[in-house]
Amino acid sequence: MIAPLADRMRPATLSDFVGQEDLLGEGKFLSSILSARPLPSLIFWGPPGSGKTTLARILAEETDAVFLPYSAVLSGIKEIREALAELKRMRAGGGPAASRPAILFIDEIHRWNKAQQDALLPSVEEGTVTLFGTTTENPSFEIRNALLSRSRVLVLSPLLPSHLETILRRALTDPDRGLGKPEPFLAPEALRHIVATADGDARVALNALEAAVAIAEHKRLPEVDMETAEEALRKKALLYDKDGEEHYNLISALHKSLRGSDPDAALYWLARMLSAGEDPLYVARRMIRFASEDIGNAAPGALQITVAAAETYERLGSPEGELALAQAAVYLATAPKSNRVYIAWKKATRDAETEGAAPVPLHLRNAPTRMMKDLGYGKEYKYPHDFADGFVPENYFPETLGRRKYYEPSEAGHEKVIAERLKSWWGGRK
Repeated sequence: MIAPLADRMRPATLSDFVGQEDLLGEGKFLSSILSARPLPSLIFWGPPGSGKTTLARILAEETDAVFLPYSAVLSGIKEIREALAELKRMRAGGGPAASRPAILFIDEIHRWNKAQQDALLPSVEEGTVTLFGTTTENPSFEIRNALLSRSRVLVLSPLLPSHLETILRRALTDPDRGLGKPEPFLAPEALRHIVATADGDARVALNALEAAVAIAEHKRLPEVDMETAEEALRKKALLYDKDGEEHYNLISALHKSLRGSDPDAALYWLARMLSAGEDPLYVARRMIRFASEDIGNAAPGALQITVAAAETYERLGSPEGELALAQAAVYLATAPKSNRVYIAWKKATRDAETEGAAPVPLHLRNAPTRMMKDLGYGKEYKYPHDFADGFVPENYFPETLGRRKYYEPSEAGHEKVIAERLKSWWGGRK
């Protein structure tokens, strides 16, 4: 069976790779780390067809590493543990292969849950393997912090039109791995159409070219003209959408439409994603996050509605359950917006991570034993319910930090009520 054109034309060396000059140019990161031993763990983050898997394979090849490739969609931790155990046995046996570095490659690593990702940590920490992972999702949200802290994130961009033109011409004319056609066989307007429609995705472009040439040959046409390119892309687009590989761009468009308070655009992008075969529960999870990140306490009901929409879909499935997701999308788009909780959480997290383990003040400590009480635990704690309106000014921060102000509610929706309540309690106190 002949492999698809996109697989046959996969570059084998960095010099053959087209695009990502920010990573591959002279003196850039990927060019310089080839001399490192061992290679650092890497997370390749970028849209489909930008070269994530190809770069990972090239680095493994050029460093003579044992390459252990797995897909997070198809593989589980059990088989990876078995492979790692075999790797340890091979190294214990000595021989030339024992000294080779090993790279554990996990394609679409964001598809694994937290427990699965955590299971990789021991092997990475021990140096048994170097982890290479690819993701189309923001690693900050989808990859465990423990793995991120031990990895370097490489951000890949969609390929430029000039990159795709180079790739297509190479695939068209290559007599060994490509299609072996003269360059005029692809009309200039057809080339431009394929490039524009591929939208930075080399895989889409190569699949479209392969389909277009096959159509032209079947019809005994002298070239791939505009009509043939359009026919090939229509067939490819349906397959591409059905596989849901555009979710990186589509979810961004949905998120920004919700944030921009445009319910009509939000419904359009939601329909695009569901029609393309995207997992509706994935969309629901992203909307749940949006409810906290972009709406927060301005409309506390947003979180309840989006969680309820996810539960409704789980019970009804498609197509009935999709209406609940549409209802949630319209609510989120039309709700008052506030990211103040999100900002406050980042500030609090930064202080917690950078200010050290500040001791808990004695008056806030629990005193379940007599010895703790004698040491002053819980002493002088003011019980708010003993005071008017259930409030008494008190310092609840470590003494070394002093009182900090993270959460500053906006004037949007319910947060205006919260702002007035906090002002009546604390005034302008910092």
